[in-house]
Amino acid sequence: MDLTEKLEPIIIVSSVLVGLMFSKVEFIAQNTDYMITFFLCMMLFGLFMEVPLGELKNSFKNTKFSLTSLVINFIWTPLFGYFLATLFLKGNIDVMIGFFMLILTPCTDWYLVFTKMAKGDLTLSLSILPMNLILQIILLPIYLLIFFSSGNAMDYTPLAQSILIVIVIPFIAAQIVKYLLKNDLKEKISELFSSLEIWFLALAVFCIFASQGKLLLDNLESVVTIFVPLVIFFATNTTIDLLLSEKVNFTYQEYASLTMTTLARNSPLALAIAINSFPGHELIAISLVIGPLIELPVLYAVSRFCLWVKDSGLFFVCNYF
Repeated sequence: MDLTEKLEPIIIVSSVLVGLMFSKVEFIAQNTDYMITFFLCMMLFGLFMEVPLGELKNSFKNTKFSLTSLVINFIWTPLFGYFLATLFLKGNIDVMIGFFMLILTPCTDWYLVFTKMAKGDLTLSLSILPMNLILQIILLPIYLLIFFSSGNAMDYTPLAQSILIVIVIPFIAAQIVKYLLKNDLKEKISELFSSLEIWFLALAVFCIFASQGKLLLDNLESVVTIFVPLVIFFATNTTIDLLLSEKVNFTYQEYASLTMTTLARNSPLALAIAINSFPGHELIAISLVIGPLIELPVLYAVSRFCLWVKDSGLFFVCNYF
């Protein structure tokens, strides 16, 4: 590993802490939304530069991976998430809803960064994104209605805009750049953005906590209540992913991709939905803000755990290709 890779956990944690510090500066806290979008776009543009478009269609043929990830994300996770919510958060309906929204919505952006850190299959992880997106849009209001009898109508406009800006535009831009540039120049640009990905992620994390830090710091008691069920969720799903991947004989890349796809939660988009769909219920938004505070260090740690699994030879019977 180079020096930047060794410092990755320090960089991520520092961006969280510095973001919380600057959340007290009103000018910064109120002007970070566009910067979050910009840094996420730059980060994903670099990732999409590395994805071979010609192989993407082959990833859709991996039905075993697709079915496994969809079952975990949209059948097991909602049921387990509701169980954890009722066990640890009962009595505070807003925190329960926020926790449930966080758990139910698989990530559609930075899970790709952690997939790359874990040396998973980026094209496979990207191929699952459309299904995750469509199913979370369809199932989120249904699950909210089933579990919480919520009659609140969801505004899908922020979600559609976020996906267009953060996913579709960087993906198309990366394909245009790869098409227009010669191989040597294309490779240099890809390497440049690859080296900057951790910094774009850190800047996006800084902006998220700078914009929402005051809300979080003013309601620290919510951190305590949501911390335990969220950690249990991450620990349980990490174990399930490992055991299930070995059981169905996944390759290491499939295992790493499955782990990041089923662990990373879509808190930035869920936050936009919550703010627009549940006005006057700040605790729902607070629960979603807390998510990255716990999730980002966990995802980094899990990416390193995946690499340890690959090198140890203690668990997998599957191959690393």
